[in-house]
Amino acid sequence: MGMSRIEQSIEDIYEFIENCKMQPLSSTKVVVPKDELYDLLDELRMRTPDEIKRYKKVIANREAILADAEKKVQQMIEDAKKQTDSLINNSEIMQKAYEQANDVVSKATEEANRILSEANQEADQVRLNALEYTNDLLKVAEASLRDAYQMSSKKFQELNSCLKQNLDVVVANRAELGVDSMNANQNASSEEQVDALVNQMEQKKQNNEDYNFDEDTFINNIP
Repeated sequence: MGMSRIEQSIEDIYEFIENCKMQPLSSTKVVVPKDELYDLLDELRMRTPDEIKRYKKVIANREAILADAEKKVQQMIEDAKKQTDSLINNSEIMQKAYEQANDVVSKATEEANRILSEANQEADQVRLNALEYTNDLLKVAEASLRDAYQMSSKKFQELNSCLKQNLDVVVANRAELGVDSMNANQNASSEEQVDALVNQMEQKKQNNEDYNFDEDTFINNIP
């Protein structure tokens, strides 16, 4: 029997991971393109319900098997009754007819019971096999999804740790440069110079006001 659609999807995921590039300086880790892996997992997710429906249909055939068996049993019983009636109608062999009729009915009943028993066993086996097969497929899918999730989580943690280390290095390097401290000192010095200049201008203004005279002051004193 060929591969099911779920088996094919799982095989595609294994092949995809096998073809991924190895992570630098590692012999066990690979670099997995997240989008492509998610596409494969989505395909597996979409195919799973179809496979389950397929096996539900197989299980549903149990009713058809039982119905067919019952139909055969009814036909055999009717044939047995016809043979019985035919034998009974012959008065010369009445006793033999009864014996043969009972034998036919007995054999028909045994055969009917056998057919029903085999049909039930076959239907139960089909159902059991379908359930076991579906469970195996889901188990493989669960393992693949768990591995993919753990791998993605680990990659994210490693990336976050790397970014934190780089940030710490940059902060330490800026602290060593001391540019922020120099700018703060320069700003403070500039403010002091501006305050001193303003004070000088205020002082000059006051001095000029002390020597302001009326324009006729000296004219009136001329002889």
